[in-house]
Amino acid sequence: MLQTINLNENWLFTKNNFSSYSLELINEGELVTLPHSWNNNDGQGESEEYFRGQCWYQRKLDISSENLEKRLYLEIGAAGNIGKVYINGQLAGESRCGYAMFRVALNPYLKVGENLIAIAVDNSFYEDVFPLMADFTFYGGLYREVKILVMEDIHFDVGDHSRDGVYLTSKKMGERAFELGISGKIINESAKAVEGMIKVQLRDQEGNIALETSIDINVDDAKEFIIIEEINNPVLWDGVDHPYLYTASVALIVQGRPYDLRNIEVGFRTIEVTPDRGVLLNGKIIKLKGVSRHQDYAGVGNAVTKAQMEEDMSIIREMGANSIRLAHYQHDDYFYTLCDRSGMLVWAEIPFISIPSSKDPENLNAKEQLEKLIKQAYNHCSIYCWGVQNEITIAVENEQTYETIKKLEAMAKQLDPSRLTAQANIYSVENDSLIHDFTDLAGYNLYYGWYYGEMKDLGERLDDFHRVQPNVPVIVSEYGVDTNPKFHTYSPKVKDYTEEYQLVFHHNVIRTINDRPFVLGGYVWNMFDFGSARRNEGGDRGKNLKGLITLDRKIKKDAYYLYKAYWSKSPFVHLAGRRFMNRHEAFNDIIILSNLSHLKVYKDDILLAEIKTDEPVKMLKAVSLSLGGNHITVEGIDQQGTVYTDEMTLYYISETDNNYILVTNVEQKHVVNWFEKFDLSNAQEVILQDGYYSTFDTVGDLYCNEDAKVVFKKFFGESAEHPRFAPLKGVMSIEKMAKLSAFNIPKEMLSIINKELNVIQK
Repeated sequence: MLQTINLNENWLFTKNNFSSYSLELINEGELVTLPHSWNNNDGQGESEEYFRGQCWYQRKLDISSENLEKRLYLEIGAAGNIGKVYINGQLAGESRCGYAMFRVALNPYLKVGENLIAIAVDNSFYEDVFPLMADFTFYGGLYREVKILVMEDIHFDVGDHSRDGVYLTSKKMGERAFELGISGKIINESAKAVEGMIKVQLRDQEGNIALETSIDINVDDAKEFIIIEEINNPVLWDGVDHPYLYTASVALIVQGRPYDLRNIEVGFRTIEVTPDRGVLLNGKIIKLKGVSRHQDYAGVGNAVTKAQMEEDMSIIREMGANSIRLAHYQHDDYFYTLCDRSGMLVWAEIPFISIPSSKDPENLNAKEQLEKLIKQAYNHCSIYCWGVQNEITIAVENEQTYETIKKLEAMAKQLDPSRLTAQANIYSVENDSLIHDFTDLAGYNLYYGWYYGEMKDLGERLDDFHRVQPNVPVIVSEYGVDTNPKFHTYSPKVKDYTEEYQLVFHHNVIRTINDRPFVLGGYVWNMFDFGSARRNEGGDRGKNLKGLITLDRKIKKDAYYLYKAYWSKSPFVHLAGRRFMNRHEAFNDIIILSNLSHLKVYKDDILLAEIKTDEPVKMLKAVSLSLGGNHITVEGIDQQGTVYTDEMTLYYISETDNNYILVTNVEQKHVVNWFEKFDLSNAQEVILQDGYYSTFDTVGDLYCNEDAKVVFKKFFGESAEHPRFAPLKGVMSIEKMAKLSAFNIPKEMLSIINKELNVIQK
């Protein structure tokens, strides 16, 4: 029978990278407990130097002769981003999928007595390991749990990259019936063939038996099996309203006793996406009220505990979300379980993000990560789609990119025909691009009103897309603005990083999505601030500040309560602007976020107004403040007469509190308008000659020719040598750079550059 031994304690860790540590004890190491990441501080801006490299973990393991009679596997929850496992100095297994679980068969390398487990973990940049480039920290470490599986000679397959070795598939067959398929493979590591049976028992949440069946099997080496049964009138898993789960016990019986057992929760549901009505869950139209989540937490990096995962889910549920995009990689299996139990519809994806590999045109690592994601998360009914790419066309959009996406999509369908496929595209992908046909639904990451354009452009872009692609279901897969809750203003504007601008921005997106039935919904970017080691923006280095909540989960920004007002059914009131405590104007608008329609507002216990409206955002305009402290209280009354309250104190002061204003670099304008030093007035279109360099060549190709390199550096300086640009050189062209707002290249500039490049022969 399967047993597990926890191996999270007593690991020695060192950043010293000596190959001898595969066999020899670490001389001076730090004693750590898993989960562990060495970027828990520098990966979030808490120290200057972000460390990427290979580090070592070691642990001793005592093995008895009785232990060696069993089949032993080391299960590593994840090693970021490459892990190599050595047992007594011998390489026993490795992983190049930094977000997936992997297992190593131990028996061939173990001996009776003391054994040394040494694991080299490396988060350095590799040109063929994804992600290559992204706006989040690539944390290094053994950041999930490690355990040993103790198994009989005959067991379910634990070496096929799956988690359970058993796959449950539900499929609706009629008005009230579902088909339940139970499949997998049995491995026989004994010396002789055996006869046995697979016994299945399905119980509902109350413990009642809903199904009981078995099949006989004969196993010599390996044996695949499949059982298909009909379940009549099951209680449906109905999202956040009723996340009903059954438990399937799948037992392998040999010689009358259980050799292996899996207890797997399963939900019965149907999901469909339509290009005009949106998402249908069990035949009912729902709007996806979604948030995106990264897996890190302040002070621990991505080595999050189960308690911290539970905290995240509690916060998300409180806000009223019904869907989560688990970006941009495979998350801890326990969080998918929490999604199952909470009724969250999940977009699960791989880190095929930003740029493809120039070293491996087949992008084999992306395929490997997709296989592991699907096989390991297959049994989670909360997952409704597999995401195959995120903004992979940042640097290049060509036929080769298309072929990779199509192959990943086909692979997802082959591994799991029961689920949808999805992709998230950058705004620069044209509405009529062929890319939108490659997956079941199309996502767009749209930041109108932050990185480019105006907030109103979001609705216009979605309308234009639907006009061009009326048969493609579309979702806003990312949107948000960086926000530091220290900063505040009476006049919110782009790049002021204030809570007030975040509130206005998100209110626009909510209404834009709600007004369009053809939009499936959206995913807030992001639920929580997250580590992005190379960032220095918004007054807080090493973090992406687009979260509705701070990285330490201590501050819920006002926009969090905006969503709660729109999405949650639990009554509440919230006064926005409480951190804008020192006010320098006598008259102030008071904004109240609430899902209650009857409110009373008081200042210093004097009733200012009684508000009756169903609008989630209520405003009391031009409230007069007295010099000094002003105590504001709001009461919300529900239909049963229960009163909900919130309060804040505002101070009227004579001068602006400059602590609320982000001090920006005075040279920023010069950097943004770098092209002003070039004369663009006489720019004329250049008819390009074949066999000569142009803005369509990659920066890497330009750098292979000294003359072309000189031209590039004339216009862009040393930008190609910057560490953040380095991964782009092999795939990014100047033409592609011009389509991205970050580079701010006027279209006239392309003609000026081509005039100089297109006379240099290749």
